[in-house]
Amino acid sequence: MISLSTKSLREAYGLSLLELARRDRNIVALDADLSKSTRTVLLQDEFPERFFEMGIAEQNMASTAAGFALAGKIPFMNTFAVFAAGRAFDQLRNSICIPNLKVRICGSSAGLSDFGDGKTHQSVEDIATMRSLPHMTVLAPADAVEVVKMMEKMPEIDGPVYIRINRNDLPPVTPEKEPWSPGKVWTLREGKDAAVFANGVMVSRALAAAEMLAGEGIQVRVLNLSTIKPLDRAGVIAAARGVRGIVTAEEGTIVGGMGSAVLEALRTERHGPVEFVGIPDVFGVSAKNYDDLLERYGLTAAAIRDAVKSVLQ
Repeated sequence: MISLSTKSLREAYGLSLLELARRDRNIVALDADLSKSTRTVLLQDEFPERFFEMGIAEQNMASTAAGFALAGKIPFMNTFAVFAAGRAFDQLRNSICIPNLKVRICGSSAGLSDFGDGKTHQSVEDIATMRSLPHMTVLAPADAVEVVKMMEKMPEIDGPVYIRINRNDLPPVTPEKEPWSPGKVWTLREGKDAAVFANGVMVSRALAAAEMLAGEGIQVRVLNLSTIKPLDRAGVIAAARGVRGIVTAEEGTIVGGMGSAVLEALRTERHGPVEFVGIPDVFGVSAKNYDDLLERYGLTAAAIRDAVKSVLQ
């Protein structure tokens, strides 16, 4: 496994993709005029014959990736998350998901992390969109360490995979020595009063909220649900068992997002009240920095703390 000191998910992704390409000549990368941002430029520099610049034509990129997969290659197609899930949806559905092809889709600059470019470049709906596609695996890593772990397993996953990459540096929270597998529910902190399911940037905020609540005598179980699909239903049920309240925290719309997936898993179980911390049914806005946007939409440790206290009441 790659040893990383970086907190950059993008850099972790690019380095991991390059390492996979060194091991397997069937791996190819496609990009939509964003290789320096998605960090596929690292593969381009070393293996230019296996890098394909598709221009600002995401639909064509998805169709070409499908062709590579049919020819026995393992294509990684790369663009901003909002374009991967939006512009290329028809091609993803018909050319990749229906035939269940082994295409890897990297949605970079996901969520609100492209803070300066506003609603046209911020993917609040990509998780909800991608998890609706049959056969699609959907991943939302919490940090650079988890990106590397996911990429190590990427060639083994059958069918299409969508991985959501944050544009900004995130603090490491993933245990480096624990193995990762698709569907894994990571227990990062134990607690008997409430359970918080989080992924992406919200994992570190959930841990901070748990620390705040510990000072008030409230013990919170924190779980990283970085595989939204396929969801480990048994793992989610076990994690929610015995607590008096549940909170889900995600950097995406609460309409059909990770919170919805958790409730789908718990639909036949007895459980405490559930509250969602996420983006309401709105688009993003431009801002001077990432933290301003997270604050605006209530994606903070304080918001998770308040949601926990609310469900426990």
